Amino acid sequence: MGGRVENAHCPAGFRADAVALYRPRPGAAVKSAAGDLGLNPGTLRNWIRAADGRRPGAHSAPPDSAQAGGDAVQAELAAARRRIRELEEERDILRKAAWYFAGETRW
Repeated sequence: MGGRVENAHCPAGFRADAVALYRPRPGAAVKSAAGDLGLNPGTLRNWIRAADGRRPGAHSAPPDSAQAGGDAVQAELAAARRRIRELEEERDILRKAAWYFAGETRW
């Protein structure tokens, strides 16, 4: 496998996260983003196409892509906001735990 992640072994959440990490990087090359994630560039490209509602290997946007794209962006934004809230809650819990355990080790 050579350090690359294979498509068959990736959960849907990882695929969605990989696409979400690629999207906000203006002008980023798929090859570069895939390399950062340890993915084959073709795999990431297929995941991006699938997330856009296109079949892997397709080169043109589906009809009504402007509306579908707007809905997809809103759904992605809502998912990102939910994920941010989850991560902030996790951070706060870990911060409180660190303070608790730091207090336990003081003499």
